[in-house]
Amino acid sequence: MGGPKLKVIEVNEDHIVAVQVGNEQGEKLILKAADVTPYCEEGDFGVC
Repeated sequence: MGGPKLKVIEVNEDHIVAVQVGNEQGEKLILKAADVTPYCEEGDFGVC
């Protein structure tokens, strides 16, 4: 489905620590690596 855009700040064996993009000083989220799908944007991106 989707969710907020995240910035990964730490990677451990089976989990990652991330923060929301634009709020890097905000709450740190700890997520299971298996539950996260890598995503990359290239060029112009948007929904019309």
